[in-house]
Amino acid sequence: MNDRAIRFTGLAGLAGGLLLFSGDMLLYYDPVSTDLLRNMSHVAVWRLRLSTLFALLAAWAYLAGAVQMYLAFRPAPVWVRRPVTAFFAAILVAYGVIHAHYMAIALTARLAVLHGLDPVEATRLARDHNHLLRLVVYPLFALLSILFLYAVWKRRTLYPRWIIFFFPLFPFFLQGPLDRLLSGPLHTVIVGGFFNLLLVLFFGASTFALWHPREAASSPEIDGDG
Repeated sequence: MNDRAIRFTGLAGLAGGLLLFSGDMLLYYDPVSTDLLRNMSHVAVWRLRLSTLFALLAAWAYLAGAVQMYLAFRPAPVWVRRPVTAFFAAILVAYGVIHAHYMAIALTARLAVLHGLDPVEATRLARDHNHLLRLVVYPLFALLSILFLYAVWKRRTLYPRWIIFFFPLFPFFLQGPLDRLLSGPLHTVIVGGFFNLLLVLFFGASTFALWHPREAASSPEIDGDG
């Protein structure tokens, strides 16, 4: 296994997360408001354009990150490795698509404000369509989670078991409590960029865990029970 490949793909995934998090902030960030929809309605046009560009660049970087998952699952059976890679890649592409679709919401909200309309009502249809995209992703994420947790816990991958705590499934459940507890700019940063921050956390931990993959591959963990 090429050490550089596994490191590069992990860093690419990390870069994708940071790019799309920056895109979130271009859409949402306002130092005096935590209303994300209304914040989108008055951001500068250059911010919308740059956020759209980041969606495409981040999707490409995220796809490279999916290769790291494939390399980490090389010791796993084919029936686990291939679906995990496919589901992870599909989800990461969806991140870029869903973010790009937010431009429809932001532009509709902007036009609503310009014409004295309620941005919440004006964007309802666009937000419903965005939710439809998310509904397609959730079953893939459920299947990915089952296979990922099974293989890592059974020590059939290059990952140590502690990576489970950084897999997006468990941090995902913090979204509700954080939404209620945080306020001000911190709320906008954490809640507005939450899903991409999950991947920044995962790719950071994954790249750290796999920085010396040959050492991990020769570890007794790989030949564990099961």
